[in-house]
Amino acid sequence: MGREAEYFSKDFDWEKLKWEVKSNPSLTYHFQPFDSNSSSLPSHSQDSQSWNQFHNRHFTGRIFKERRYLLKEFSELISCDKYSKVLEVGCGNGSIAFPILCDAEENKDISLNNSSSLGESKCCTNGVDFVTLIFTLSAVPLHRMSAAISECFSVLKPGGLLLFRDYGLYDMTLLRFELDKRVGFREYMRSDGTRSYFLCADTIRDLFTSSGFNELELEYCCVKSTNRRIGKSMHRVWVHRNFQKPF
Repeated sequence: MGREAEYFSKDFDWEKLKWEVKSNPSLTYHFQPFDSNSSSLPSHSQDSQSWNQFHNRHFTGRIFKERRYLLKEFSELISCDKYSKVLEVGCGNGSIAFPILCDAEENKDISLNNSSSLGESKCCTNGVDFVTLIFTLSAVPLHRMSAAISECFSVLKPGGLLLFRDYGLYDMTLLRFELDKRVGFREYMRSDGTRSYFLCADTIRDLFTSSGFNELELEYCCVKSTNRRIGKSMHRVWVHRNFQKPF
């Protein structure tokens, strides 16, 4: 695992950031109603192709570093029973899988199923102890999120946990998007065709509980980072949740 990463989650107050953003006239377009046309929604194959091309370009992992804070933030992965099964959804370049596998080699046997499509994992139905859904749901169009979450629910054992983290409302990356990149309310498309939806706690709660999950934990992780090269501080916001499939 190398040097243990320092981890912070409460560097600033989310409500204060919300007030600052809402008070800035130059940012109001982010929160105006969006009149979407269902006929213009991209197909599933178009979304998949854009992300496949993205990961083919960035396969070395320079964009997404290993998430070494993972086991500190989701300690359930350390205290789990021997031979626990973990399904990583949206495996990307493996930045989630590698820290778990390193810990498994040192501490216990963990079976990790790495699948780009939950449809490929039907054999896991009701057979997985943990599902990690980390920085993945935001890449799914809003109208397809419920179906994706229902698939996660189906593969978990009764009592199994879904470990969730993703981009939160008022995150720095949301505020950087220009008006012409909006493709929905709080939903944006990059020039390479990949998309990002910025989630609020209430939206996540509604999506998961309507799929049958029980909510165990909910919070905004608010991290202030500094670009030393340009001397600029950045406010990062992520939604952090733990959900459980009822016994």
